[in-house]
Amino acid sequence: MEAGWSAAGGLLHLWLFVVLFLILLPAMFGVSLGVTGVYIQVLVHILEWATVRIQRGRKEQSSVRDRTSPLSSAGSGCCFALSDALYFLKTGVESIVDDQVTQRFSSEELASWNLLTRTNHNFRYISLRLTVIWGLGVLVRYGVLFPLRITLAVIGLSWLVIGTSLVGLLPESSAKRWLSELVHLTCYRICARGLSATVQYHNKENRPQKGGICVANHTTPIDVVILANDGCYAMVGQIHGGLLGVIQRSMVRSCPHVWFERSEMRDRHAVTSRLRAHVAARTKLPILIFPEGTCINNTSVMMFKKGSFEIGGTIHPVAIKYDPRFGDAFWNSSKYNMVSYLLRMMTSWAIVVNVWYLPPMTIQEDEDAAQFASRVKSAIADQGGLLDLAWDGGLKRAKVKESFREEQQKMYSCFIVGHGGPESSA
Repeated sequence: MEAGWSAAGGLLHLWLFVVLFLILLPAMFGVSLGVTGVYIQVLVHILEWATVRIQRGRKEQSSVRDRTSPLSSAGSGCCFALSDALYFLKTGVESIVDDQVTQRFSSEELASWNLLTRTNHNFRYISLRLTVIWGLGVLVRYGVLFPLRITLAVIGLSWLVIGTSLVGLLPESSAKRWLSELVHLTCYRICARGLSATVQYHNKENRPQKGGICVANHTTPIDVVILANDGCYAMVGQIHGGLLGVIQRSMVRSCPHVWFERSEMRDRHAVTSRLRAHVAARTKLPILIFPEGTCINNTSVMMFKKGSFEIGGTIHPVAIKYDPRFGDAFWNSSKYNMVSYLLRMMTSWAIVVNVWYLPPMTIQEDEDAAQFASRVKSAIADQGGLLDLAWDGGLKRAKVKESFREEQQKMYSCFIVGHGGPESSA
């Protein structure tokens, strides 16, 4: 019995040593020990081996099916079956339903299995070695990484609430602003380490400056952690209750975040007025806004709402692109709530992402807000290698406008009348 307690105490000491000295302290000072980099390199080699093994297994399985298939022995005299046409009918209907908008709100399809989610029915079983690797991965992700990430998330959020509340007690001064930025940076760095995030920031000379507006494409709520890990921002959003409300109220005590009541969010002029007042104060942090208004699945950029571009001031575009091999960062809010989504993230391999800071942009004399928003969106899409789509992301949940539906009905009726009239008169 004593030996068991001694072993448990030793494991606890080892756990605390890893959390405090190998993760927390380096994160607080923005130092990397290179452990995450080595971990990512090992993952890359494992996934590359798994891809090769899967491709080889699929070839072997297809060759066996070809030898045993009735069609292979039927020769050229096989007969037509109705099921042959039904397959093409089904494929055509799926192509119509899965349009440019719909497919942007489902997880990005992978070329091969990443040992996390089975993206193809042919990957159910390939070999014993691949199955053993998958099983070991489950033990590592759920037995080691998941409790470690939960621990770091609790520490980071607790530090955010306590630190910002204490800083908020200080009088307004440059020292208070410096301490507030330090607390925010430390918290986000701890949370980023908790997700095993590996972020490459490109063109840092273009980082958003105070008094400006930072706009970025939106894939996940984690976008905030990724960007704020390299600099502080003033957040914009609706006031919430519960735990999120506690965090919001503590953050605004030390930093000029812009939180709105639900009634204010519906008042476009009130929102614009408050944001303009924030931008006019050149000493305040840059505002972070995601103009798409919803999460898109890491393959494209959809229409930017023009409200963010009516405020005035300098726009600092940022392109964010996640590597889907290590985990699906897209938040499908219609399928997963926030808690289940975060659990999926904490049991993925890692968060690997590239961030590009683009040169600042301002509205031109011959542009309106909508044209300016479209130009910024195109620049972000080009830099991030994303598709530039003109569709409104609000179609994710909103119903089709009645005017558009009536227009389609008129077109269809004209088609019927134009082709049916002559036949009926004959």
